This record gives sequence, C-alpha cells and structure tokens, in this order.
Amino acid sequence: MGYHTFDAGRADKLEDAQQRYRFLSAEELRWALSADSDETVVDFGSGTGFYTDDVAPAVDHVYAVDIQDAMHDYYREKGVPDNVDLVTSGVDDLPFDTSSLDAAFSTMTYHEFASDGALREVGRVLKPGGTFAIADWSASGSGTNGPPVDERFSADEATDALRKHGFTVEFEAVRPETFLLVVSAE
Repeated sequence: MGYHTFDAGRADKLEDAQQRYRFLSAEELRWALSADSDETVVDFGSGTGFYTDDVAPAVDHVYAVDIQDAMHDYYREKGVPDNVDLVTSGVDDLPFDTSSLDAAFSTMTYHEFASDGALREVGRVLKPGGTFAIADWSASGSGTNGPPVDERFSADEATDALRKHGFTVEFEAVRPETFLLVVSAE
C-alpha cells in the first residue's frame, strides 16, 4: 500500500483547476493550514506547484518539496513565485533544521510518502504546535480519480499513523473520494 509516485510526464494533468479544486479548493487548503503572513511553510509533494501557488501569497515563505527534478523543471517553466524555494528531497530525509517550520501541507501526496521515517521527519522539522494539513485520496474511494485504491490509505489509517508519531488530530473529514486531516505537532 502507498508509495505511488505521480508520473512527471503527465504533469500537465496536475494543472487542471476544475478537476483539482473539485477535491480540494484553495480556500479550504488555506483554512486547514491557517498560516499567518509571517510564517514559513512546506508543501510535501509540491509537483507543478499548483497548490503551492495558492498558499504562497498568504505566507512569508514556502519550500516546495518534491522528489522529482522533472516536477521542479515544470514549475520553473510555469513560473515560481519569489517567496518559494524548490527543494528536491524525499519527505523521509528533509534538509531543514529541527523545529524550523511553522506549518506543512500535503495535497494528494500523503500516499506517496507515508512511512514511519517520513512522519518522524515531519514531526522533527515542524515547530511545536505546528500545523500539518493533509488532503489525500481515500482507500474508501472508487478509484475513478487518483491512484488505484490499493495504493491509498483510509483516514483512520492516516490518523493512527500520525498519532503514533506524536501528532494531535484537530480536524478530520472523510468525503466520497478523499479525506482532509488537520493535525498539530507536539
């Protein structure tokens, strides 16, 4: 289960606003993140920067983390906002100092990196009380959109894993194809 990585050759598909916002709107993401204008946040699995671009105007700085250089190349061609730095890295080995980030988010990518090592790293780099907002494809979905169902997690599986790594669940919503979680670091 999990660890599916989106094919960078299909990056154009990630820029389809009508399709993407059907599952998570920019407003809902910014609400879940609840970041202040002076905060530094990180987008795990930033891809083409679709959602990074929605968050960047609301915060001081965003690190767009993706494991695929090809996704960063696409984002560069599209145009990266001045307050966004591209970081090529896996979530399980982040190049950030301990307790250095105010908040983090992951949009439809949790299933790509969810592991004990990755969740430990997220907890390490977030400041105490820092928010981690996660929207991802749910194992209870039909599989019509997103990755195959057998590569997804349920909201319960995700919250159990997050609690195991010291996160407190602040909000949980399960939808027909996705779930949204807002958790805070200890």
